[in-house]
Amino acid sequence: MAKNEILSEIKKAEENAKKMIDEAIEVKNKRISDARAEAREILKQAKVDSNKAGQDSFKSGEEKILADKDRVLKDGEQNALAMAQKAQANIDKAVDYLLKEFERAVHE
Repeated sequence: MAKNEILSEIKKAEENAKKMIDEAIEVKNKRISDARAEAREILKQAKVDSNKAGQDSFKSGEEKILADKDRVLKDGEQNALAMAQKAQANIDKAVDYLLKEFERAVHE
């Protein structure tokens, strides 16, 4: 092989190596870009998911509070009714007691 042919082959090999390096850098940059885009999408979806989870948790808590409120009100109504009935029974007893005391005071 002549010196010119050897230099030409070396030059072609260098050009091929440079082309391969440029392509590898381009592939690397594309992968990095794709990875960043995927990371942004993952973060975006995570934010959406966390907001939904927060809203679900808030709604669940709100429903529990409303259920507890209804239970407390119902218990309060039942207690008030029981007290009213007891008070009514005590009124009858008090009237009887006052009447007896009055009669006793009048007879003395």
